[in-house]
Amino acid sequence: MKPVVKVISFGAVVGGCFLFGFCWPDIQRLKAPSTRAIGNLFGVRSTGGESPSIEFQHAYAEILTDYVKPVDRTNLKYAGMEGLMASLGDPHTIFMPPRAAAAFNDETRANFSGIGARLGGDPMGAKIVVVFDDSPASAAGVKAGNVVTAVEGKSVAGKETDDIVSLIKGQEGTVVHLTLIQKGKEKPVNLAIRRAKIIAPTVDSKYLADQQIGYMSIASFSEPTAAQFDKELGKLEAHPLKGLVIDLRENPGGLLETACDMLSRFVEDKVVVKMKFKDGKEDVARSYPGALHQFNYPIAVLMNEDSASAAEIYAGCLRDYGKAKLVGTHSYGKASVQNVFPLVDNSSAKITIAKYFLPVTPFFGRKVDAYGSYISGGLEPDLKVDLSNNPELVFGDVKTDNQLDKAITLLNPNAKF
Repeated sequence: MKPVVKVISFGAVVGGCFLFGFCWPDIQRLKAPSTRAIGNLFGVRSTGGESPSIEFQHAYAEILTDYVKPVDRTNLKYAGMEGLMASLGDPHTIFMPPRAAAAFNDETRANFSGIGARLGGDPMGAKIVVVFDDSPASAAGVKAGNVVTAVEGKSVAGKETDDIVSLIKGQEGTVVHLTLIQKGKEKPVNLAIRRAKIIAPTVDSKYLADQQIGYMSIASFSEPTAAQFDKELGKLEAHPLKGLVIDLRENPGGLLETACDMLSRFVEDKVVVKMKFKDGKEDVARSYPGALHQFNYPIAVLMNEDSASAAEIYAGCLRDYGKAKLVGTHSYGKASVQNVFPLVDNSSAKITIAKYFLPVTPFFGRKVDAYGSYISGGLEPDLKVDLSNNPELVFGDVKTDNQLDKAITLLNPNAKF
C-alpha cells in the first residue's frame, strides 16, 4: 500500500505545481484565477447556467486585463449598456450617460441655469438661434445670428453643439465669458454674462391680423408648457379671432402629464390614452376636471413626420373629440410609453414599458423596413399638404409656409376638403 501512497502524493505535487503555473499569470495581475479556464483545462465545460450579470462581469474583466490596448472602465461599461439597449431594436429604449441624462432632464423640465438662448450648429462654434425674452443673454446684447466662437477664452470651433451648451450652462449667479461674432462688427465681441435660472419658452404665438387668425407654435410638452399655452392664448384672444392654428411640426413630444393637462382645456375628465403593458394590464390617462376653456372658433393643427409622442397624443385626441382638424403630413407614429430609470452614477435608462391607444383612432404605431425607412404608421391628416420646396420657407410665415396657408383656408366655415 505504501508505494501507491507515494505515487499518489507525487502526482498531487506535480498536479499542484502545474495548476499553480497555469494560474500564475492571473496571480501576477492580481486577478482571481479563471474557474472557467481551469474547468476547460480538465475537460469540464460550462453548462451555460451562469446568470447574465456573471457572464457580463467575466467579459468585462477579461477585456480590462487582457485587451491589447488600455481601456477606460467607464466607457466600456457605458458601451455595454448601450449595446444592451440597442439589441432590443427599439429606437426609444436607450441608455443615457450622465451628460445626456442631465440634458434630457433639462429638456423635460425646460428649467435650467444659463444665459437664456437656444443654440444651433456652426463650423466656427455655435450659432445663436433664439434669444429668450428678459434673459441674461438679451440684457447683454446677444442677438439671433450671433456665433459663439469661444467660451472662457477657449475656442469651441468644431465642437458638438451639446458640448458647447454644457460649457455655457452653470450654477446660477456665476459668470460665463463668451466670445461672439456679431454682424456689422469688425472684431469679435467679448461678453461676461451672469447665469440665471431660465425657464425655456416652449410656446410662441402671433396674431395674423389680415386673416384674424391666431397662430401658436408648441416646441415640446415640458413642465411649463401648459402655463405658457394659457398665457399665449390670452394674448391671442385679446384680438378678434376667426380661428386658431396650433403648430406641432418638429415637436418631438415630452411629458404625458403635460399633454393631459393641455387637453383639459378642451375636454373634461375624458380618456386621453389607454396604455397596455406586457403582462396584459391596462392603465388609462384622462384629462383633468376644472380647466375647461370655451373655444368659440375653429382650430387646425399642423403636423409632420417629426411630430411625435405627446404631440401625437395631443393632436389625435383633439381630432377624436371633434375639437380640431389635422393638416400637413403623417406624424411619426410612436404610440409607445417610456419610463426613465435613474442609475447610480447619474446616468439613466429610458425603457419602453407599454403601447398606447387613443380614444377613437386605431393603433398607429410606426413600421419601418430593414433599413429603417418608413413604411406606415402615424396619424394621417384630414387635409394632406406636402411642404413646399421654397428656399425662403419660414414656419409661421403665411407668405412662405404653404401648410399654414392651407390650414388658414381650412378654418373658413365654408371650407370643403
